[in-house]
Amino acid sequence: MDSLQFLSKIRHIPLVSLKLVEGLLAGNYRSVFRGPGLEFDEVRDYTHEDDSRFIDWNVTSRMDSPYIKTFKEERELVMFLVVDVSASMRSGSGKMSREDTAAVLSVLLAHAAIENNDRVGALFYSDGIEHWVPPLKGRKHISRLIADMQEITPKGKGSGLDLAIRTVQESLKRRSICVILSDFRTSRGWQELTLLSRKHDVIAIKISDPDDRRFPDTGLMYLQDPETGRVIPSLGKSGNFRKEHHDFWATQEIFWLRECRRRGIDTLTVSTNDDPVMKLISYFKRRKRR
Repeated sequence: MDSLQFLSKIRHIPLVSLKLVEGLLAGNYRSVFRGPGLEFDEVRDYTHEDDSRFIDWNVTSRMDSPYIKTFKEERELVMFLVVDVSASMRSGSGKMSREDTAAVLSVLLAHAAIENNDRVGALFYSDGIEHWVPPLKGRKHISRLIADMQEITPKGKGSGLDLAIRTVQESLKRRSICVILSDFRTSRGWQELTLLSRKHDVIAIKISDPDDRRFPDTGLMYLQDPETGRVIPSLGKSGNFRKEHHDFWATQEIFWLRECRRRGIDTLTVSTNDDPVMKLISYFKRRKRR
């Protein structure tokens, strides 16, 4: 199954959005993400507008006239996806689950990168490393990534973001674009993110849900943490309880944004009610304006 077929399975994504993948999304991708450095292009005649620091003295001495080295941006990039498949990602009260939202975003990003002839890799994690896809090019590679994504049955339930980031840091030898897709319901991993962001372009995409802020107006309910199994009583009819629930997650959001900004990490929040294509295009346009 190719990427568009995969996306079309999610019935809430409009078909018009799918057509934008190869157009606006792929087109904006290259203008947003720059290569990791410069590579030699050619030697040409020196002009008065050129920077004399780049004069090629070896060629100049042989030709008896000044020549200059020119450089171009190194084109090839690596897009590496770090995808949370812990138990909490299977929840969601919107049009899709958090897990499906992250999967669609992953395919969109991978597709945009492949359209620009870049390599794409991925790591899927729970409280352990569930699966690793090495960075490669080509549409066949995207098909493999999608197939792997659909076949993953996580062995763990928790969220080991710290382990996932350490694994990526140790494996990626050159500067890459690292995109982390998670609900970020963990207090672990900030130290590892600090180190990762010093070398790589890190983007944190938080998968949110309407129920993060709005607790349903219900009677007594027992809520179970899908990762730890812990059960707590809740009373949705209580205005104080609903306010505490809202304030807690609002504070968590502020903390997450602050800690990401401190580390120079770009952020994007995508709700399970959002159209992932339009959210990514809006993000690309916002980042391009910087």
